[in-house]
Amino acid sequence: MKLVTSPHPPRRATWFSFLTLSRLLLILFGALPASAIPPADTLRVNAALEEVFIEPTFYSVLEDPSGTLTLEQVQTPEWAGRFQRASTLPTTTMDHPGAAYWLRLQVQARGELRQHWYLELFDSHLNNVEFFPPDGTAPTITGAGLPLSTRKFPYKNFLFRLPLRPEQTQTYYLRLVSSSKTTFLSRLRTEQPLAVHFQTEYGLLGGFYGILLIMVVYNLCIYLFIGEQTYLRYVLYVLSCSLVFLSEDGLGFQYLWPTQPALNELIIAGSPILLLLTFSYYARHFLDISQRLPRLDRWVRAVVLLSVGGLLIDTAWLHSGWGFWLYLLPYGLIYYAAYRVWQRGQRTARYFLLAHALVALSVGFLILRRLGIDTFTNTATVYSMNVAFVVEVVVLSYALGEKIKAIKDATIRTQGKLVKQLRKKHEVQNQLVEQLHHNQSLKDQLNSELEGLVAERTAELSRQSETIAAQNRELLQANGLLALQSAAIEKLNKELQHDLQEVKTARVLSKEVDFGEFSQIYPDKDACLAYLANLKWGEGYQCRKCGHEKFCDGREPHSRRCTKCRYVESATAYTLLQKCKFSIIKAFYAVFLIYTHQGNYSSQELSRVLDLRQGTCWSFSQKVQEAMRRRRQSPDFDENEGWTHVLLDATTQDAEESATSEESVARA
Repeated sequence: MKLVTSPHPPRRATWFSFLTLSRLLLILFGALPASAIPPADTLRVNAALEEVFIEPTFYSVLEDPSGTLTLEQVQTPEWAGRFQRASTLPTTTMDHPGAAYWLRLQVQARGELRQHWYLELFDSHLNNVEFFPPDGTAPTITGAGLPLSTRKFPYKNFLFRLPLRPEQTQTYYLRLVSSSKTTFLSRLRTEQPLAVHFQTEYGLLGGFYGILLIMVVYNLCIYLFIGEQTYLRYVLYVLSCSLVFLSEDGLGFQYLWPTQPALNELIIAGSPILLLLTFSYYARHFLDISQRLPRLDRWVRAVVLLSVGGLLIDTAWLHSGWGFWLYLLPYGLIYYAAYRVWQRGQRTARYFLLAHALVALSVGFLILRRLGIDTFTNTATVYSMNVAFVVEVVVLSYALGEKIKAIKDATIRTQGKLVKQLRKKHEVQNQLVEQLHHNQSLKDQLNSELEGLVAERTAELSRQSETIAAQNRELLQANGLLALQSAAIEKLNKELQHDLQEVKTARVLSKEVDFGEFSQIYPDKDACLAYLANLKWGEGYQCRKCGHEKFCDGREPHSRRCTKCRYVESATAYTLLQKCKFSIIKAFYAVFLIYTHQGNYSSQELSRVLDLRQGTCWSFSQKVQEAMRRRRQSPDFDENEGWTHVLLDATTQDAEESATSEESVARA
């Protein structure tokens, strides 16, 4: 629902009584047949009238939810009988945004008319308006959703000329479409009252916007001169007020963006939301709510943000037409905060309460109009919001000046206190200066005495410095000897550790050790794989598939991938540990035990030592003994070689299985 431009109070009571009395007399005396009496919903005009307010009873309304009916269809008996008088409807508003409403208006001209008559629709926000003259000429198609050039008369409201004919009743049709709820309020006017109304209305509106512009420029200049943020917030608030009124009364579309109907609809929907934001932004700072009522300030901010979110959702998707109720809670909460601040002693808050009391009253009239209650609809109530906002901006501007003056007075009082404190401080400083002069004389005397003592002490210190320098030279020589000794000791420790490691390794290679001592040499799987990879490829790598000698790391730890054929070979491939079913550390120890005992190590003992099943130990023992036999038969066998050479031995079947497995991994 949109703000409706003010209709003037209808001056029809005397004329209506005269018509009623005349009709009764004509019927009683037989001068006018009953069949010649115009229908009750016919609007009659004559040369003595200048303007007529159209009551809802004169309208016949047909709602077209689909929006597809044409003039020819609604004139057929089928659809003509479905028209209902607006007075018989539950409300005289367009309750279904987006639907098409057909209005049928019958006007009868009595006698010769000296002036042309015009139909004015008060709501300038109707998205689409089609006016169909009774003579069958082309309809006038305009609306807020079309550029202003579609209107025959460049006026903020919709104005249509009625080609009335003397002593004839003519039927006019209007097709209205609106994106929000609105009313059917309108008026018939002749040329001369219309011109007078234009001058008066545009003059008052010009004065209204002139006052707003003066307030904006005045407060903006003050902000630029003194830099007070409250003035800038006030300027933003007044500008958003101006944008709301420009969109509501249609002057913005008439003068500022006449070729941008989409922008017009956006401003109509968004300017009240912007007004809520700027008002809360200004009011919170003007009332100092964050300092005086911090808890209530958090509630105000939360309610404003939630209301803005709800309004955006309603504007963009819901289109309920009841979004204006979301404005009442944040405005009411801010008004309550102003009352609390006033109770706590801020004098300027009373101006805020007074100004917004008038705005609240005008908003009440607006809500009644949007609810379809036209009891209080007249020029004073419709334009009351303009008057209230003028009073508000003037009062708030004065209140803002009062607030700044109060701050200035408080600053002056504080500065006076500071001046008194500075005077006292100056007196104390004078006393301190005298004391400092006295201290300076004492200091000069002490300095002369100290200079002699310093000279004596300096000579003594120079002698001690020479003694310390000689001692430092002796210490440097001693430190050099200690450094040589430390280096020799460190070298000896490294040699001892190396010898100890070699002894441990030699002991492992030469005789039996327990599993704990063996695990110190090969602590984990990674160490075993590293040793096995070094044993295989220590003298260089060569691919078993293509003979290429360059490689990169494979996916498995310590594996090799050929850079040419991408063949992958793991560290255990082609070794005795190919497909080993248990820990590689235990496998190393098992090979060590079996080798050091020349193959005469029972599977029961091996099972006990390794904590494995006897069958597993027996199978692995047989595999190791077979490898030992093949090693002894090889041409490069040495009697003194260690047990690790056995690890590189593998049967032909293991080698083939290894090659097959590695090839499948490479393909993967």
